[in-house]
Amino acid sequence: VVKGLLKITSGRREIQMPPVQSQIVVLKLDHRPERDKRLTTHVGLTARAFGASEFWISGLEDPNIPETIGQVSSQWGNKGFKVVTGVKWRRRIQDWKKQSGTVIHLTMYGLHVDEVISEIRALVQPILIVVGGPKVPSEVFQLADHNVAIGHQPHSEVAALSIFLDRFFEGQMLHKEYSDAKIEIKPTAHGKRVKESKV
Repeated sequence: VVKGLLKITSGRREIQMPPVQSQIVVLKLDHRPERDKRLTTHVGLTARAFGASEFWISGLEDPNIPETIGQVSSQWGNKGFKVVTGVKWRRRIQDWKKQSGTVIHLTMYGLHVDEVISEIRALVQPILIVVGGPKVPSEVFQLADHNVAIGHQPHSEVAALSIFLDRFFEGQMLHKEYSDAKIEIKPTAHGKRVKESKV
């Protein structure tokens, strides 16, 4: 849970994060280990990099995804990021709402993100962001407090989540740095520069 203004140092710039009171958890629906491993992993990496604290995956359990994301977090920081597979999506959403949390469902059939992002950004309740699977049950649309469209064209869960979180944090997570990172990119116009530490 983030309280107050966060100061993020990027190079010589000090960035004031917007005041966000909400815990953010991402729920990916209906993971299929054989077909969805790469996509689901990328959804989790996006959640980790763009400001979520946990990543829940419904469908079949798949220990490979927590292991892969854990390895990334160990090297690049944010070791507290939590990944849980094999969850029951209906129970998780219902329990979230019982605890006064808000459910955001990202779908191209919802209201355009530009119309609702200010209202969502002002929320103080914990936020659960639901991203789809092969076929999203109609019940998800009914359980969600907000059905939000990242445009009204078909694209991917990774695109929807990254754009939503970027809009939610007003671009500031692009400058996030983790104090427990062992690897840090040093931006350069050409080539690759990497700083390694023994955190």
